[in-house]
Amino acid sequence: MKQTTLSASSLDRYSKTTRRAAFLAEMERVVPWAALCALIAPVYPKAGNGRPPVGLERMLRIYFLQNWFNLSDPAVEEALYDSLSMREFVGIDLGREGAPDETTVCKFRHLLEQHEMGQRLFEEVGRHLQTKGMKVSTGTIVDATIINAPSSTKNQRKARDFTNQKGFRNKGLTEREREKNSRKSSVRAKVEHAFLIIKRIFGFAKVSYRGMLKNGNRLFVVATLANPFMARRHLLRLPQGRCV
Repeated sequence: MKQTTLSASSLDRYSKTTRRAAFLAEMERVVPWAALCALIAPVYPKAGNGRPPVGLERMLRIYFLQNWFNLSDPAVEEALYDSLSMREFVGIDLGREGAPDETTVCKFRHLLEQHEMGQRLFEEVGRHLQTKGMKVSTGTIVDATIINAPSSTKNQRKARDFTNQKGFRNKGLTEREREKNSRKSSVRAKVEHAFLIIKRIFGFAKVSYRGMLKNGNRLFVVATLANPFMARRHLLRLPQGRCV
C-alpha cells in the first residue's frame, strides 16, 4: 500500500497497539488480496475520459471493513476519518487525499451485488484455504449455502433436538447426563463457533438490507471473511507469513 506522510503518522509520545490494529494487521496477511482483486477486476470500471475510479484493492478493503465492523456506507466513511488504523489498512493519507465518500462505497457494494460477487469471493477464499491445508470436510471452513429452514427448532414431537440437559438447584445432572452433554457440545461447537464469529464478532445478527440479493451477498461475504479469521493461526504459521 501507499506510504503515508509524516502528517498522517502518530506523533504521540505514548502509544499502544489496539485490538483493532492487531486484528487488521492479521487480516492484512491472511486475506488473499491479489486473487480477490483479480476476480472483481473484469467488472470494475476502467479509467476513461472522466474522473478515474478509486483503486480496486482500496475499495475492497473498505468493503471488508464494513463487514468486519458492521458499518453502513456513511458510517465507514466517518470511521476512515476517525481511525488511524483503518486508514493505514486501506492506504489513505489525509495529508494527500480524502477518504472515498459514502456514495462511492455504496456504488461499489451494488456492483458486487449485481454480479453476485459474494459467492465467487467465498469460493475463491475456499480454494485458497484448501491450498494451505484446510479442508471443508473437517468442518474448518464455513459453508454459506442458503437453505430454507423452519422458524421453530422443535421436532415433530414438539421437543428440541440435540440440546444439552440442564441441572437444577435440587436436582443436579447425573454422570451419564454430563457425558452426553459433553459429546453433544463437542459436535455443536464446530458449527456454533462459526455463528459466534459471524453474529457476535462481525455483528451480522440481523439483515441490514431489503431483498434476498443484497442480504444473500452480504452473507456470502461475511462467511468469506470468517474463514480466514478462523484459520488465521494456521495461516500465520506458514513460511514467510504472508498468505497472498
